[in-house]
Amino acid sequence: MKNLILSRHAKSSWSHQGLGDHERPLNDRGQRDAPNMGIALSQRGVQPDVIYTSTALRARTTAEIVADQLGYSRPDIIANRNFYLADPRTLMGLVHQFDESTDTAMIFGHNPGMHEFANLLSGDGEVDEFPTLGVARIELKVDYWGEVDWSCGLLLEVLTPKTLKND
Repeated sequence: MKNLILSRHAKSSWSHQGLGDHERPLNDRGQRDAPNMGIALSQRGVQPDVIYTSTALRARTTAEIVADQLGYSRPDIIANRNFYLADPRTLMGLVHQFDESTDTAMIFGHNPGMHEFANLLSGDGEVDEFPTLGVARIELKVDYWGEVDWSCGLLLEVLTPKTLKND
């Protein structure tokens, strides 16, 4: 059995004129919410073997902040430009390439691809919304990453900054 944790980046800033989309930083809310999400995941026993992230600044920063709370070393985070604004088909191709020794992988990326990918993996459209810093925990009913296919997953939980405030 493999486990996949999909996370959208935290809230980013639009106030830096002249910056391209790829270089937008987190805003104050994103900086505040990301550690809380990491703490919530840690409390749930989440221990990723590997963390992948889009190369966009907002996704990389979110991955680093959450990784800190999970006790995962920042230098071990794998940044890959192919995760930037990836659609579900691209995400599936990347997942198929994960090292088979990895049991739990975490991906930080962007919508709409992450939201659609979560729904396609679980096969039942249970993820109604996937706001900034939304996290979907999915148990995949496969033994190898290369076997991952649409509808092979069981959605364990969806977390958002708003649901954490209700915990």
